[in-house]
Amino acid sequence: MPQSIPVLNAAAMRRALTRIAHEIAERNEISSEVVLVGIQRGGVFLAGRLAAFLQSIWNHPVPVASLDVGMHRDDLNQTAAPNMHPTVIPFDITGKTVILVDDVLFSGRTARAALDALNDFGRARRIQLAVLVDRGHRELPIKADFVGKNVPTASKERVEVRLEEEGAPDEVTLQRL
Repeated sequence: MPQSIPVLNAAAMRRALTRIAHEIAERNEISSEVVLVGIQRGGVFLAGRLAAFLQSIWNHPVPVASLDVGMHRDDLNQTAAPNMHPTVIPFDITGKTVILVDDVLFSGRTARAALDALNDFGRARRIQLAVLVDRGHRELPIKADFVGKNVPTASKERVEVRLEEEGAPDEVTLQRL
């Protein structure tokens, strides 16, 4: 029977995102060149939240975009059809500092696909990766620049992120099978 272990509740998630926003602000002195690109699905909601925190730090809005990486994945032949979501990047990323935002970093393959997909939209000055949860088990040499919480897991375990934007209370749980 699967066991669900709490990792982050709503308050802890808010603290983690606040800390990530402050770390982003500290590492990026030219705030007007920073844009956030959320990886569909959970990363999009988290990017929106980070933008609100950054706006309160920098006193100006931070552009936010959404990116679907389905057609850039290296495992397309292993699924019947990728589950596609809209990509909306209403600004030029050329010369910008792009903060890719995702909910969970696991193998690194989604982040790699996001890097490939971003190339279709321009040449960023630099790309940084922010994740709510880093659970380890990398298959590619990818490391997050900003991490809300490191959660050691077994490869068969699952990290479940629930967000209020999707109709559930904010929480992160570890699903042990």
